[in-house]
Amino acid sequence: METKTKKKVTFAKWNPAEYINSKEDIIALLEFALEENKIDFLLSIIGDMSRSKGMTKLAKELNIDRTSLYKSLVPDGNPSFKTVLKLLDILGLQVRLEQKSA
Repeated sequence: METKTKKKVTFAKWNPAEYINSKEDIIALLEFALEENKIDFLLSIIGDMSRSKGMTKLAKELNIDRTSLYKSLVPDGNPSFKTVLKLLDILGLQVRLEQKSA
């Protein structure tokens, strides 16, 4: 009689911040999220960028609690517009508006 052995499957935690290689990559992702009105995706990208820079450091620069910053930068988070603008500034980015094409 043949016995079956169960194989244990393990998963590595995927960190998207490790695969964003340039400012151009970041800008393309942010622009896509804004153009498609994907706010959850936008927050997720900003959260990934923030984690790659160090949340503790960024939270200190923003003068907010690190835990609050984490909670606000998840897909269902709700950071203030002021926080998002300050965070983007710290990350070396700025928001620019243009009229939609018809």
